[in-house]
Amino acid sequence: MNYLIVSDIHGDASSVKFIYELHKKNNFDKIICLGDVLYHGPRNDLPLNYRPKECISLLNEIKDDIICIKGNCDAEVDEMVLKFEIIPSLDITINNKKCHLEHGHHLDLYKGNCDIIMSGHTHIPVLELKNNILYLNPGSISIPKENSKRDYAIFNDEGINIYSIDNILQFSYKF
Repeated sequence: MNYLIVSDIHGDASSVKFIYELHKKNNFDKIICLGDVLYHGPRNDLPLNYRPKECISLLNEIKDDIICIKGNCDAEVDEMVLKFEIIPSLDITINNKKCHLEHGHHLDLYKGNCDIIMSGHTHIPVLELKNNILYLNPGSISIPKENSKRDYAIFNDEGINIYSIDNILQFSYKF
């Protein structure tokens, strides 16, 4: 199965348009959003293309293809306008790997057993193996930090790749 993984959209319409078009082109089985969908948050600058109403419209068109985790900037009002469920965290098997999905601001509380931990929150991409657990943070597709790019990840049977939105491979892990 082929999954598109994004995080920290923060209401950036150009990022959602990119996600939407990439999904339509590649027909991903699911899009995993690791939180912070519409609001930019008090610690972030306003994204250049901050237009949450456009984000709502495009995301709702592909609602059946989205698994969405609640981020620290996601609010009850966001859940009222988005037509897909926003859940606190999720343990799921993807491509025969036990995965734990969460936004990341409470990652230190996770005590479960998994092969892969997927989180966002920091806006910095990470793909590293520690203590037999693969940690994936796709970075932020709209507000990158610490000189990272606007990034996303693709997870398929072969492995996980993190790309910048100009399709330059940033990190790769093969199974």
